Amino acid sequence: MATISHIISSTTSTFPPPHKPSILPQPPSFLKLPTTSSTKFPAAATTTTSITSQVNLTRVNAIPSTSNSSATTTTTKFYGVCYVVRDDVDTNQIIPAKYSALNPSNPDDYEKLGSCALSGLPNSYAALRFVEENGVKSKYSIIIAGNNFGCGSSNEHAIAALSAAGTRAVVAESYGGVFLTISNSSGVILALESEVRVCEVFKTGDVATIDVGEGILVNRTTGKVYQLKSVANEDVS
Repeated sequence: MATISHIISSTTSTFPPPHKPSILPQPPSFLKLPTTSSTKFPAAATTTTSITSQVNLTRVNAIPSTSNSSATTTTTKFYGVCYVVRDDVDTNQIIPAKYSALNPSNPDDYEKLGSCALSGLPNSYAALRFVEENGVKSKYSIIIAGNNFGCGSSNEHAIAALSAAGTRAVVAESYGGVFLTISNSSGVILALESEVRVCEVFKTGDVATIDVGEGILVNRTTGKVYQLKSVANEDVS
């Protein structure tokens, strides 16, 4: 298995040459996240790797691209270990209401939010926690979800908690409320929608690559490729 990194950029014959990603691991202005040296987001390691050299990729339910293949595009890629949840994961499951008094701009509170991310999930998830007990960060940088992820209120605290835990991207079948809009406008976590029900075909611990430029989610553990819905209206270029 390849070394896990939050974000990688790769130049291969499969993908167009990537430019510097604009989805940067930095706090959104509305959250006023801490900027002290102890709480800044870690710099992402940049490595050169080849997806196709490691797995045989099989495209699933692929939709033909309408983009001009000769055009130069900006590619943003995310690479990491996946944590899989099901339908209707609301903001109270992402970060329980009892932590709503925590201030994301306070370094200690911000760290606490991260350590409690997804701690409100049902007991069926207890055997494999998103953040290990007494831990601060999660080893899962990509969340795979079903329908209606992020429904409910307190979206800012939910996004801050996931970001503090180390989440870089969420791929869900659909989102609730304004979670998708707020998440992508914040520039901290990229929220994407899948064309198929990926929470049924991914397992927690699978390694994945998200290629925004190509509009695909690659399960590097199984070699399957899944189409993502257009992010034309999101600021990812």
